[in-house]
Amino acid sequence: MPSSLHSSTALVTGAARGIGLAIAVRLARDGVRVLASDADGDVLKAAVEGLAEPRILAVPFDCRDRVAVAAVLDAHHPVQIAVNCAGVAADMVELGRLTRQDFERVLSVNLGGTFVVAQEAARRMTEGGRIINIASRGYLGGVGGGHYVASKAGVVGLTRAMAVELRWRGINVNAVAPGMVDTRMLDSFDQATRLRLERREPSGHAADPATIAAIVAFLASPDASQINGQVLLADGGKTLGIVPL
Repeated sequence: MPSSLHSSTALVTGAARGIGLAIAVRLARDGVRVLASDADGDVLKAAVEGLAEPRILAVPFDCRDRVAVAAVLDAHHPVQIAVNCAGVAADMVELGRLTRQDFERVLSVNLGGTFVVAQEAARRMTEGGRIINIASRGYLGGVGGGHYVASKAGVVGLTRAMAVELRWRGINVNAVAPGMVDTRMLDSFDQATRLRLERREPSGHAADPATIAAIVAFLASPDASQINGQVLLADGGKTLGIVPL
């Protein structure tokens, strides 16, 4: 267990399901009081109630709503850990057919929401604070997902910019860029497509969200005090460029 996470308070967005929910569970297991947020309030509340974990509190809001974000942070001050996991998937659309509306919708949540939560959290944090943004291996590029790639590349850039500014206040900002993870996002693929994609993974399958949550828990801890402004690729080594035959 990472040291000295007990008695901390964390805000985790996108926590109704998938990676966000796994992060909330892991941090709570490590003794953190977790404010679990999601725009889908009904799903969030059902998930939190199902966990029956007293350290996790459901605080539904849209991560783009600055007033709501600020209200939660003020009501539960001090929040020293902020994890930006809220995001939307994007349909595979070739660049020539990508509409401005779809482009802006993905950017508004994946990048805009991350900016709002990170900025409001940073304003209230003291030395030792941690901001962890969930990017994606997709930020490196891809075909048919220019809006999603741009949004996650923006998260990476924002992470590095914030880390440079906030280091003088003792606040660390890092990003985790997962590869294929077993979340609802994969449900949009038919079985044959999913199997084909998983065969390209070094492990041969999608990762468990809990493995990403463990990385976040480490970055949130004092043990990671010397890690700042980094993008940790958690893709099993796929970015090494070795593709199974």
